[in-house]
Amino acid sequence: MASTYLTRTPSGSGNQRTFTFSFWVKRSGLSSQQHIYCQSYGSEDYQFRMEFTSSDEFRLYNSKGASDAINLKTNRKFRDTSSWYAITIAIDTTQGTEANRAKIYVNGVQETSFATATYPTQNLEMDANAGVAQLIGVQYKGNYDRYFDGSLSHFHFIEATQYQASDFGETDSTSGIWKPKTAPSVTYGTNGYFLKMENSGAMGTDSSGNSNTFTVSGNLTQNVDTPSNNFSTWNVIMNNAEDGNWSNGNLTIAPNGDGTYLYAPTTIGVSSGKWYSEHMITGGNGYGMLGAISEDNIVDGFRQQTVLGTLTNSFGFRCRDGAIRMASSNTTYGSAPGTSSPILGMALDMDNKKVWYHINGTYVTYGGGVGNPGAGTYGFDFSSLTGSTFLITCGDDTASGYGNFKSNFGSGYFGTAAVASAGTAPSEGGIFEYDCPSGYQALCTKGINSF
Repeated sequence: MASTYLTRTPSGSGNQRTFTFSFWVKRSGLSSQQHIYCQSYGSEDYQFRMEFTSSDEFRLYNSKGASDAINLKTNRKFRDTSSWYAITIAIDTTQGTEANRAKIYVNGVQETSFATATYPTQNLEMDANAGVAQLIGVQYKGNYDRYFDGSLSHFHFIEATQYQASDFGETDSTSGIWKPKTAPSVTYGTNGYFLKMENSGAMGTDSSGNSNTFTVSGNLTQNVDTPSNNFSTWNVIMNNAEDGNWSNGNLTIAPNGDGTYLYAPTTIGVSSGKWYSEHMITGGNGYGMLGAISEDNIVDGFRQQTVLGTLTNSFGFRCRDGAIRMASSNTTYGSAPGTSSPILGMALDMDNKKVWYHINGTYVTYGGGVGNPGAGTYGFDFSSLTGSTFLITCGDDTASGYGNFKSNFGSGYFGTAAVASAGTAPSEGGIFEYDCPSGYQALCTKGINSF
């Protein structure tokens, strides 16, 4: 969502003492100040905002001139880029007890540990729900900046009622995971709204019945990655991330070109099941690698100047020549995909420890026949590797040859471009350019639950 935002200016102010925000958020970029919501009179002197700080805390803030009307900053850090957070902000400044005037819930649990805790005075009117522009995904203080980098879903605003987190979510009886109520029983009030963000042509559409629709600015894209079905991305924490440029929800990776290796594993690891993904090779010089590594070898191995297939219990397809490297040895497998933005498909069978690759939909011929992951034939065998859980991994083949990828784990996009013509989808969700092999799933939570 970086460099994009949603905006709406209400016809007038509403109740500024009692109101509720509730939304789901999945972070991508870290360690920078990012605003989820802001209402401003043109400067930071009179401004209500919800944000992640440069140290990755969550902060609820409202300035009133030179003083802070409210300043609640968590001790907790929000650095998990693999999962969705459910955040509810419940305000009622009419309450007699100051701690009841502002509440923050995360995944259904009220936050009580704060690095800074300034509560509003009784009956104070906040700057939220004022008759000025409401901004989602950016701050305005004379110019637009501090964009939010990540994904948002189920964004609610309710005026005149202080709701609890349990009004918007509940614990799943099977998994024990907090999940959204898709049609919560709440009264939105005149200025209230509910942005599902489920329509690619109308991301700002209000579903509350109030028609308080937002205008989209920038290249905001819909994503099938939702709180109900969480999809994998590349993990910007579990790698030498300082050497990479990350964008598009951590699905686009481009090295800095400083002569050091770059590797990135997925945010979801698998020990069983069958998994399909697609990766567009862009830029660089075609020296990327795509494979998998045992999670047991990531911590030490990813800090070494070496490559997939040389790292213990890993293998990697070499884009420069089509070989597969494993146990420090190259096996002739296919041919180089080239550098004209080919799509490299990967079918990973963890039940039988085999892998197949295709180039623009055509599976590589190996072991006497054309690869067929659906039938389980003519795949590359990596059963000699030890380790129970593996993570799909991309990286560089050499320190001077860089691998650039725009990866699709089922989101339906390569960078910001949607797939041209979707193939057969996996049963548990996901959009791919080519047919997902029979019996395979996208790397997502519903896919994991299917095996």
